[in-house]
Amino acid sequence: MRKSMSKLFLLVAAAALVLTSLGTPAMSVYAEELDLEAESAILVDAETGKILYARDPDVALPPASMTKMMTEYLVWEAIENGDISWDTTTQISDYAYSISANGDFSGVGLTQQKDYTVKELYEAMAINSDNATTIALAELIAGSESEFVTLMNEKGEELGLQEYKFVNSTGLDNESLGDNYPEGTSPNDTNLLSSRAAAILATALVNDYPEALEISSIPSTEFDGQEIDNWNYMLDHDSVNLEQYYYEGVDGLKTGHTDLAGYAFTGTAERDGRRLITVVMKTSSTEKRFEETAKLLDYGFDQFETKELFPAGYQEEGEETIPVAKGKDKEVNIGINNAIQVPVKSGEEELYHLEYTLDEDKLNNNGELEAPVEADEVIGTVNVVYDGEEEDFGYISDEASEESYELVAMDSVEKANWFMLTLQSIGDFFVNMFQGAYNWVKGLF
Repeated sequence: MRKSMSKLFLLVAAAALVLTSLGTPAMSVYAEELDLEAESAILVDAETGKILYARDPDVALPPASMTKMMTEYLVWEAIENGDISWDTTTQISDYAYSISANGDFSGVGLTQQKDYTVKELYEAMAINSDNATTIALAELIAGSESEFVTLMNEKGEELGLQEYKFVNSTGLDNESLGDNYPEGTSPNDTNLLSSRAAAILATALVNDYPEALEISSIPSTEFDGQEIDNWNYMLDHDSVNLEQYYYEGVDGLKTGHTDLAGYAFTGTAERDGRRLITVVMKTSSTEKRFEETAKLLDYGFDQFETKELFPAGYQEEGEETIPVAKGKDKEVNIGINNAIQVPVKSGEEELYHLEYTLDEDKLNNNGELEAPVEADEVIGTVNVVYDGEEEDFGYISDEASEESYELVAMDSVEKANWFMLTLQSIGDFFVNMFQGAYNWVKGLF
């Protein structure tokens, strides 16, 4: 008996060692358990636009230097359009110089009557968050910061931002600009962004101009003979003091701080081909914004995996067909033309279904398609619906939620000739007549 117990003990111990060596599976963490110390925050899958976490994402708050993401976007766009190039040079205006010379705004220190290239100015803005170089770029592109602010707001509308207002190119409060605040704004104005708007802007920047990450990921560089540092502590800085904030895969994007805004950060990281976008706003310190960002990134990378939930050609059960009028066939198969991939929590793959929205312009008064119908003809849109217990945060925009999610006819249906249409009409007449008679007789009893 003692030998049997000893063998049992050894087996249990061996099993425990094996499990330990394999690692303990990560326990599921619920969104409400993150307990973020930020007034507003959001976590987004960059490819799909799916929101994995949100906390008051539509509250408009001062973004401080996160405003510069819009300036960066417009610089890249101007280069793409051929309006400027990286080698284009400009000099520093009195306004930009006054900001550069102000000790309250830590910056690179600019010199007047000297040519600076767009590349130099952009790097100082994107890496060191310099305000004066930002103004210089705005003036170069639009002629004045006032005109540039108009471009910023127009681009915000084009990108689908909501809860936003741009009043200057830098993110400084207008009262800090003295008499130089842009025309059309007030001396007490400040920029405003919700965390959702910041995430939409960041997603557009990294998706439309991924080269921007090559610059935002630089921990330090030289400008005008001096070394300038990136305020993003989550990069691989050559500093022992910042090692605790380093996060593998982080390559951007933009910090922000003013007394009014608190400490904010729009971050992005890529691991194993997955890119996440994070925003935290109004945290309490320089360090806290990175600590809270790390919580979001851990949650996104550890808890979610992008999976193909519905393959191309998938048909939702019970909604495989739709009736067709005046066709050789009375119905047509419908489904999705492209596979749908969604970031999902492990074990929740079965907690999703598709919801169809038919294009009413494609239907007659009886809710039928009218022949002819072409194979792969788009007849509506598809939304992915989550059936689990956790809150579904949706997508950062309507455009993101409907991207590639199209409902199509899977077969062709030719229009019936006049003879077949006549036979169908006769058949329908007698069917309706007999159905009416049956209902009448049934009513008698």
